[in-house]
Amino acid sequence: MAANILIVEDEPAIRQMLGFTLAGDGYNFLEAGDVEEAHNAMSTMIPDLILLDWMLPGISGVDFARRLKRDPKTSAIPIIMLTARGSENDKVKGLDTGADDFITKPFSTRELLARVRAVIRRTGQIGEEDVVEIGAIRLDTRTHRVLANNRAVDLSPTEFRLLQFFITHPERVYSRTQLLDSVWGNHAYIEERTVDVHIRRLRKLLEPYGCEAYIQTVRSVGYRFSIMFD
Repeated sequence: MAANILIVEDEPAIRQMLGFTLAGDGYNFLEAGDVEEAHNAMSTMIPDLILLDWMLPGISGVDFARRLKRDPKTSAIPIIMLTARGSENDKVKGLDTGADDFITKPFSTRELLARVRAVIRRTGQIGEEDVVEIGAIRLDTRTHRVLANNRAVDLSPTEFRLLQFFITHPERVYSRTQLLDSVWGNHAYIEERTVDVHIRRLRKLLEPYGCEAYIQTVRSVGYRFSIMFD
């Protein structure tokens, strides 16, 4: 299940950019231009994460973050603050409200998505099932076990995370960069060819169980996980 993200930003152009970026990575999102609209949005759905602008009309994002963290109903929702303020004191002030991360404008869409993924993973807010089954593969996140055609597959932690990402995002094509951000996190010193190495290893491990063809290469684009074959 995709995470639900609430964007609280008073500039429509920025909201549109954020929404387009999140939707392109498979997230659901709601929009709000101020705190009142954010409250209305949260009355229908409690988000898995909030992207919160520091400077909002009326009640500031910082004050809204404090309110959310004081309320038992919303205190567990992770918050990423968005702001043009880049000084150390401003960052400390933002984090002191209980925000989980802080992004200084302007920022790249790649940085935004990497931080969103990192916060969701770290706070455990991602709406994934404990056991996921697709085709002949069954993956259990609680026991960290994988079965292929009812036989156990021995995977390293990285191979497990890679397979977990694939089977929870089937049929979509992901570039090497997207896979690096999603599986390894925002680590600048990991080369894209690392993805190719792990893809080959994962296929080799799945081959004895007849599941290696699930991981498909899309020429000049990247990889996808699919149980449908051409």
